[in-house]
Parts: sequence; structure tokens; C-alpha cells
Amino acid sequence: MADLDISPEILGQLIPLSALNSGNLKSLLAKAIMLKPRKGEVVFSPGSDDGRALFLLAGKLTLSSKGRNDRVIEAGTPEADHPIDPDLPHQWQARAATDCEILSVDAKTMDIMLTWDQEAGSYEVVEVDDEFSDDHDWMMRMLSNQAFFEVPPANIHAVFTRMEPVKVRAGEVVIRQGQPGDYFYAIQEGRCSVVRETPRDPNGIKLAELGPGDSFGEEALLSDAPRNATVTMLADGELMRLAKADFDSLLKAPAMESLTLDEARSRIAAGARWLDVRLPGEFAKARIKGAVNIPLFFLRKKAAALDPGVPYVVYCDSGRRSTAGAYLLKERGFEAYVLTGGLAAATGRAAG
Repeated sequence: MADLDISPEILGQLIPLSALNSGNLKSLLAKAIMLKPRKGEVVFSPGSDDGRALFLLAGKLTLSSKGRNDRVIEAGTPEADHPIDPDLPHQWQARAATDCEILSVDAKTMDIMLTWDQEAGSYEVVEVDDEFSDDHDWMMRMLSNQAFFEVPPANIHAVFTRMEPVKVRAGEVVIRQGQPGDYFYAIQEGRCSVVRETPRDPNGIKLAELGPGDSFGEEALLSDAPRNATVTMLADGELMRLAKADFDSLLKAPAMESLTLDEARSRIAAGARWLDVRLPGEFAKARIKGAVNIPLFFLRKKAAALDPGVPYVVYCDSGRRSTAGAYLLKERGFEAYVLTGGLAAATGRAAG
């Protein structure tokens, strides 16, 4: 964060970065980039998607899109407190109207951090990582895995606290094809190869090479089938492993029912209600008409104020926070669903 030279005052204005606790904000900013486009330079174009959330810290940008009026965003204004054209792929072209400074952060990691903070009682990633290593890049990569998106953050916290470190040597076979599954693994340090034997190639076909943050071994645990490949270390390192019983109880999360936009609208027409679990600043910027806003971190306390006889269709930007919100409601006896694709899929960020 110091390398980026962003004042706490400016960071405190950026939504939703201002909602992150100090440890998770530091982790997010450690991988952030400062872009400095010159006047006239195109920052992004319609249809582009690099997975980044951009915040204008200095200068002016012009946003243009076919069939829409141009917009100008100036640093320091309320509009600049939010990510620039947050829907990915981008809907607008952004061009620097002056020399600019733009903070670029990984959008997926930011959303994971928000979910982690708000639903799981403000757990810091570094809080559990300090037990293992000063370098928690592997945790960030692991949390970016699609398999974790629908797992309640409280479960993820328990996963990391129950994982045990295992030192490994180059050439060591970690799992062998045909053996029963006993552990789920994540690579903290080192690299390994994944090889599958076939009748035509008994020496094995190399399927992948994995590094820090990558995980393996879940297929056999999920299917209760023998291992379908052999994983061998290519270098000395350290793995984190989770026993099958913990994997079953923590990562085989209760199935959440998702609804398409049409299905959700049918539920709403039949008496269900929209529930927006994003931050108030995000809700004020764009929302679905008629939605109730209860930020995820307040939902535990305010769920009692909701009508238990009414189904709720929960949404956020991406589906991560809404999945956690629906999980919390289901725990408390509510009928809850998750809107597939979040706000962008529903309204293109316009009320409706």
C-alpha cells in the first residue's frame, strides 16, 4: 500500500474498498497497480474484460458507448468513489480526458474479501495465514478458485484453520492414481505435475503442472471414487492438506438454489421480495426497483426484521455475497434464492 502512495483519506472514500478491514485491504492493495494513462489514451473498450476494478484517483475520464450520451467522470466527485464501469465485460469505452491516475485492483479478489469480511465476522486472511507463512499469495489464489465461490466464508475460515502443513520433497508422490481419496491439498510452496495413466500410455499423460495456490485431490473426495491421476512434486515445497471428513463437512456446502432473471421475476410476481446485500453506497448507485437493502455484515442482526413467511431473492454484484446471504437466511428458516449473475444480469445496473 505504501508503494502506491494513496492517502488513507482517499481510500476511505472508495466504495467498496472502504468497507474492508485493514488487513484485507492491505492484502488486496499488495497486488494492485497504479495506471497513469495520458490525455487521449483509451483505458478500456466495450467488450474488454481483464478482471480488474478501476478507481479514478486523479484527472478526468470520458465514457462513451454507442446509442448513449457521453459521460465525464472527474476524480474527487461522488461518481469517482465507485469503480469505473464495473460490469465485466465493459459496456463503455473509457478515454483519458486529461492525464489520469487510476487504481487497478483484482475484481474477483475484492469481492471475495468483501464476502470474507462481512459474512464471516470480519475474518482477516492474514489472521489464519500467520499460523502457516508470511506469504499468503497461495491463499488468495486458492480463494479465487470457482469451487469456493458458493462456500460460506465461515466454512472457508474453518478450512484454513483445520488444514495441516506437510513438507514435501522433489520426486515425492503425493497421491497415486487408483488409490482411495483421503485428503484435499493446496500448494503453499513448490510445484507438482499431474499425470494420468491410460491403457494406451502406461507411462502417463501429463495433464497439468500446478503451483502455489492451486489445489488438487477434490475429485475423489466429491465422487467417493479412486484417485484419477498421480501427483508428483517437481520441487521441494510445502502443501496444506484437509482431511476427507473436514472436506465433506465444510466444502460440501448446503446446495443453494439459484434463479435466472425470468425465474426470479416469476417468484417476485408471486410474492417474493428482492434483497440486496451490498453496501449502502453500492445500493444507492444502482439497484433493482423495490429491493430491500441489508448489507451482508448486518444480516445476522437484522434477519429477524424480515418476514419469515416471504421468500427472498438475494442479489449482489457477482453472486458471492448473495450466496452467503441466502445461506444465512436458510440457516434461520427463510426460503431464500440466489439471483444468477447478480445485478448486472438483472438490470445492466439500471433500476427496473
